[in-house]
Amino acid sequence: MTTMTNISKGRFGLLFSVMLVAAAGNTALQSLMPAIGRHLGIPDIWIAVAFSLSAIIWVVTAPLWARRADRRGRRALMRLGLSGFIASMLVCGTVLAAGLIGRIGPTTVFVIFLFGRAIYGAFGSAAPPAVQAYIAARSAGEQRTRNLAAIASSFGLGTIIGPALAPLFLFPPLGLAGPLFVFALLGALVLAALLTGLPDDRPVYPARGSVADYPSQGAIGPDGAADTGDDAPLRWRDARIAPWLVIGTIGGHGHAALLGVIGFLVIDRLQLTIDEAQHAIAIVLMGGATATLLAQWGLIPRLRLSPRQLVSSGALVAAGGVLATGTATTLYGVTLGFAAASMGFGLFRPGFTSGASLAVRPAEQNVAAGMVTSVNGIAYIAAPAAGVALYGTWLPLPFLTIGAVMLCLGFWLFFAFSPSAPEG
Repeated sequence: MTTMTNISKGRFGLLFSVMLVAAAGNTALQSLMPAIGRHLGIPDIWIAVAFSLSAIIWVVTAPLWARRADRRGRRALMRLGLSGFIASMLVCGTVLAAGLIGRIGPTTVFVIFLFGRAIYGAFGSAAPPAVQAYIAARSAGEQRTRNLAAIASSFGLGTIIGPALAPLFLFPPLGLAGPLFVFALLGALVLAALLTGLPDDRPVYPARGSVADYPSQGAIGPDGAADTGDDAPLRWRDARIAPWLVIGTIGGHGHAALLGVIGFLVIDRLQLTIDEAQHAIAIVLMGGATATLLAQWGLIPRLRLSPRQLVSSGALVAAGGVLATGTATTLYGVTLGFAAASMGFGLFRPGFTSGASLAVRPAEQNVAAGMVTSVNGIAYIAAPAAGVALYGTWLPLPFLTIGAVMLCLGFWLFFAFSPSAPEG
């Protein structure tokens, strides 16, 4: 009988770093792009479309990499994912730097930037399921759950670190493009450490990594369930889980739309220069990420609310925060409003995830987890661009729309929603 092999602290740190650097780099780029787009004269809507393209490719390719984690080898997929991240950062950084100093025009910048983001969506999505599968194959029971939960937290931590570090690397002649090269360097250092410190894997337990959410502010990542491949025939229209999927879709689109417009709001509402705006955007995003982690790491374990209570209270808190954000006129007000909205979504998302999980039988958990991940990823395809389109029509419109939708959803969840119990 094969014996369990433990994951050393050093190797676990490497795995954590693989997830952390990608999440931090991606959210740092998201915090930079509103200011870069305004500087280059690229319409706001196209900035959102660039990230939507990356999300589309991520949603399509991540399940493919998750299924190949065993056949290709987990370290090989981590190497591929990090290489895709590094290449994407270098392509995007180079073309943005050239555009910022006037070497190439905005249209050329945008086309090449799309290509760079496509690289990230296609190949960056290989690393998260490989990391999860590596851990799942070397641990079991409660230890596996703890390890996967700790790895998942790297996504949330990255959403704080990325925007926090980005303003520190705004140096001439690269300017706003500087942070992209720094994160590419950090990715290369993690890749070198991975190649020297993590041996080719020979799994003790067969496991396939679950599909990780598209890394964005507020995305904590996978919930710790490893996909073993024993999928039950659960359908999207199943009456037990369908309401939860609808709830998650509505809330996810509201959150993604908010993230798509918040950087532009900071620039326009506060009337800041490009350099000043970048620091202000970083402060706002850090406040939101911190509030999300406070909700998910602090409030939820202590409040012990049911999934229905989490989604209803989260939707109402998010609604209030979004409306406050859209009407704020100072950096303090925008930061406080966005933090409140992020805390609401930080309560809402785990409620939706756990509600969908509790609605079905144990044999159906893997399929349910895949559905939840799909809902979370799909929200980042169209919602950011839709939010920016509303923003271009009238600045407060996306905030009023998101706030109204979340308010209605929260009241319906509180007064009328009655989740069904799993059969058997």
